Amino acid sequence: MTPFSQLFLTFLRIGLLSFGGPAAQIALLHREIVEERGWLTERQYLQALSFCMLLPGPEAMQLATWAGWRLRGVAGGLLAGGLFVLPGALVIAVLALLYSSYGTRPEIAGLMLGVKATVIALVAQALLKLARKVLTSRSALLIAVSAFAALYVLHAPFPLVIACAALVGWLGTDRAAPAEVQPVPAPVTERIWVWPLWVTLWFAPMVIAGLAGQTLLYEIGMLFSKLAVFSFGGAYAVLAWLAQEAVTARGWLAPAQMADALGLAETTPGPLILVTQFVGMITGFAAGGWPMALAAGAMVLWVTFIPCFLWIFAFAPHLERLLARPRLQGALGAITAAVLGVIANLTLWFALHVLFAETRIPAFGPLAPELPVPASLRPGALALTLLAAVLLGPLRRSVPLTLAVTAGAAFALIHSSAYSISFY
Repeated sequence: MTPFSQLFLTFLRIGLLSFGGPAAQIALLHREIVEERGWLTERQYLQALSFCMLLPGPEAMQLATWAGWRLRGVAGGLLAGGLFVLPGALVIAVLALLYSSYGTRPEIAGLMLGVKATVIALVAQALLKLARKVLTSRSALLIAVSAFAALYVLHAPFPLVIACAALVGWLGTDRAAPAEVQPVPAPVTERIWVWPLWVTLWFAPMVIAGLAGQTLLYEIGMLFSKLAVFSFGGAYAVLAWLAQEAVTARGWLAPAQMADALGLAETTPGPLILVTQFVGMITGFAAGGWPMALAAGAMVLWVTFIPCFLWIFAFAPHLERLLARPRLQGALGAITAAVLGVIANLTLWFALHVLFAETRIPAFGPLAPELPVPASLRPGALALTLLAAVLLGPLRRSVPLTLAVTAGAAFALIHSSAYSISFY
């Protein structure tokens, strides 16, 4: 049995080094717990990865939680998942408070424009990578295009788009008898208490906030709880819905602040979904300063990651049985195709609000696409986006280096007399 001391040191190391998004984090986990320590076999690791991709939420964090659970039960899962998240959450908290206090200063605004330009290139790069993997059939292409149109033209709710895609995939897959498999048994006490215990923990802070009259904290808890349930496809997919809710529907943030949130989250270790913590803290700061920012950030973290532990502890004993269901795989494939359309919508949304000072929404009956005002193009922002695309693409530079270069270039441009008027 793996000692807790080794488990602690290993997952603390993983949490501190988990930069670069889910692909890099999954590779880091594989190297640490399969290749170097041999705690899991290759087959166990790949099965767990497929299982985590079936679940809503950050797959790398859930994979770490599953590994800890497999090695040392619930306590091991809590330790592994918590250490995977904690370092990045602390960094995000500091960045959010600094951004809230100094983000409106001209020099900070210039740096952040470089960050936002890099975000456009990053999301576009993720879109292209996913498209090469997903668009292997006409049905996948049709689902992706339909999801994009539903979000961009019809402004359909994100959960409805994902639910429709899952239903199409489920019904479009031939039902076959699942293979005979033996699930990993869990102690009887775990099976009895897992759902009532974790659901109670999940909703307790919202109940307390509601009873205390903290309306904003209650609304933040409910919104990010919904995101936790429907967050298939990673942080980029969730951001599209979060932008729809926090920016368009509720007015908590400006579009530029959403781009800043993602850009800063890219520079920290841990799951990229920590961008939601940044959004919550910016919202809380605007309503009540640092105390409310810290309370909002804690609420977001709680309702985002408590469900992740619930999914793992509830479903991990049935991993192989779940993976053997063809219709479940069909639903997952359709959701993945829909996520491609979701990320395409997110890419366009970011580009419109970073590259153009003005947009308009003409109405054509039920159709209401957001379009740029060509005369409001920001040349400096366009140049920075192209620079980021070159650094991340042909030159294959890292995300932190690209962010540093574009932020530095933006800082220089904003202080140049030639761009003092046209940069924004």
